[in-house]
Amino acid sequence: MPVRNDAWPPGTPCWVDCQVDDPVKAGEFYSELFGWDLQGGGEDSGGYLMALRDGQAVAGIGPKPEVGVPSVWTTYFAVADADKSAEQVTAAGGRLLVPAFDVMEFGRMFVAADASGAPFAVWEARAHDGAAVYNEHGAYVWNDLHTGDFEAAKRFYGEVFGFGFTEFDDDSMRYATFTPPGGTESVGGINDDSVNGVAAAQPYWLTWFQCQDIDSGLTRAVELGATVLMPATDGPFGRMAIMAAPQGELFGLLDPADSAA
Repeated sequence: MPVRNDAWPPGTPCWVDCQVDDPVKAGEFYSELFGWDLQGGGEDSGGYLMALRDGQAVAGIGPKPEVGVPSVWTTYFAVADADKSAEQVTAAGGRLLVPAFDVMEFGRMFVAADASGAPFAVWEARAHDGAAVYNEHGAYVWNDLHTGDFEAAKRFYGEVFGFGFTEFDDDSMRYATFTPPGGTESVGGINDDSVNGVAAAQPYWLTWFQCQDIDSGLTRAVELGATVLMPATDGPFGRMAIMAAPQGELFGLLDPADSAA
């Protein structure tokens, strides 16, 4: 099991959490689907639940900041200085949704929208480094942006995080993976949703969780109340599917070992 015991390199997706109306119900859904153990949820944590696998942090589940906003999974990017990163976001054409603040002794963060309006967060690690478990069944394995403004997105994230991009372009998709400065491997991607006219009204970051058996995972998720939005498909990065959880937040399942490449 890959376990990380220090802060993630700047620009790397380092944490994911979902905001829902009922964190406890969401926790029951994901625990049944992925085998998570949940801790927290009390008043001292604002109702925030920490999901664990084998005692190691994998994701968070918390209440929505306000009534009426959609349920979502949020991608966090590691940064060395949240306040400096906030300045870079606004200089690149983004806007702060929640200004930088301290999360007790655990870290400092903010929530922003990129130049196209897609929300994301950043995390300056202190006592909490981010995800300790990754790239295994029931943990996040990939994060990608779905946007109708592909070039603007690349420009924004390149300016804010210094990403380098590798593009994949054919008749059915236009996609770019990104690599942080000094990195040697891609850590996420940007999908051009305008290809074939399928751009969503609201750009969004999608969290992908690794699943050893996509077809069985889909069946179980539906039994637990999820809705399949994209059936299991073989692609260049593995076998994948997208669904909406019972409270509406989107997420993907990916088995990178089952690749069509």
